[in-house]
Parts: sequence; C-alpha cells; structure tokens
Amino acid sequence: MTVIDVWAQITTERMAQSAWLEPLMRWNGRSGELLSTNVEQTIQAMDAAGVDIALLSAWHGPEGSLISNEEVAEQIDVAPDRFRGLATVPLDNPMESVREIRRWVDGKTFVGVRVAPWLWNLPPNHRYYYPVFAACVDVGVPFCTQIGHTGPLKRSETGRPIPYLEDVLLDFPELVVVGGHVGFPWLDELTSLAVKFPNFYVDTSAYALHRLPPAFVDWMKGPGRARAMFGTNWPMISFEKCLAGLGALGLSPRDQEAFLSGNARRVFGL
Repeated sequence: MTVIDVWAQITTERMAQSAWLEPLMRWNGRSGELLSTNVEQTIQAMDAAGVDIALLSAWHGPEGSLISNEEVAEQIDVAPDRFRGLATVPLDNPMESVREIRRWVDGKTFVGVRVAPWLWNLPPNHRYYYPVFAACVDVGVPFCTQIGHTGPLKRSETGRPIPYLEDVLLDFPELVVVGGHVGFPWLDELTSLAVKFPNFYVDTSAYALHRLPPAFVDWMKGPGRARAMFGTNWPMISFEKCLAGLGALGLSPRDQEAFLSGNARRVFGL
C-alpha cells in the first residue's frame, strides 16, 4: 500500500539551531539533541517505514529563511520520485510572497504552500495572508497550515480553527486548506469546519498514530474518511514511530488507503 507523508522537512543548520526548537525537543523527550538531517538519511528512514513520497516544507519566519524554497528544490532534485515540495513565503512582504508562489509553485514539483501561524504570531485571517490565498487559488494548489496547540513555547491561539480559519474559508470559497497537527484541543471546531466546508482537510502530523485523540479517530472513520491525511513532521517524529500504531486505529482497508495516500493524491494532484 502506498504511503504519502504530507508534512516533512529536511532541516537546515539554521532551522536546527532555532531557539524555539529546544522546548519542542524537550517535549518529545529529545532534549539537547541537534535536530538535523539530510536527504540520504530521510530516504533511508522512509524506506525503513515503507513511506513512498514525502512533501518537504520550506520555512520562513520573521527572522528570515529557515529552509528556503531553493533548498527544498535542491532536495527534491536528488530524488524527484520520492519528494514533492511545499513552498513558503515571507509573510510580511505580501508582493514578494506572491512572486515566490508564482516562481516556485507549478503543481508538479511544488504542490502547495505552507505557513505556520505560530511562527509569525499571526492567525490566518490576518491581512498579510490574503494575497497568499489568492495566489494559491490562482495556481490551483492547497494552502497548508498548522492548527491546534503548539509544541514550541509560542501562542496556541493562532492555531484555533474558529474564527480564524472559518473567516478564511468563508472569504475564499475556492481555496483548499489543509490543517496540520490534528487541531487538538479544538476538535469540535475542527469537525464543525469539516462539515461546513468541503474544501477543508486535516493531517495527522506531529502525532504518532497511537497517540491520536479518540474523538479524532472516530471522525476519521466517519465524516473524516475523505478528509484525513497521514503526516509525520519528520524529523521531529520518525516515519516508523508515526506508523507503528496504524493497525490499532481499526480503519477499514478502504479508509486506510484513503488516509495513507488516496486523499493526499487527490488534494495535491499527485
């Protein structure tokens, strides 16, 4: 069975040394470890876990580039059959954000755009995002973001689905939105948005599957069977660790296929 990871990154030294990573690593029981990896290590870990394709994220924050779109393109070039890219933008420079999307996002190599709201301390209904949303609709790719609480010592409020993402989905009915990291503790808000908006999806990145909230698993088996996608947040969590609890979810073969790859193929046009 094909497995597609919709949230991974190959960290640069700049990102690995970010101060906000330390509390996240402590929370994951990896305090003091330098969070660095490379293409070869990533492919080896994917092979060991049976992951076929990973969507690699670029990262840009207020302090500048952490993983540039150029660097992600170089990573993809090493193994174009194993990787696709999610571009990012300098959010506080709206026109440059649009230019970056037009430069990199072709729907084939770069298949979406990702911005982490907590990194900017700006919820997704802030005016800086709106040119990004328009550009995503224009080129026909999803906008990917983070929902729920944050692991780093940053405000979680920016990841609350209602009202922030609801405003976006109302203002941009053509925009496909993928919320990463499950959305806990606002699971009722998440399921409400998924019922209300057919273009809203969720991935399980940052969670080993055996740690998924029971309410989220119930949603995956019902209304969320066509909306949930597998993600890891590699290298914060390994592919193998994330997949270890797959059997315990009790998904039907059809729902398991949709979760592991089918929904991602449809949403990202893979």
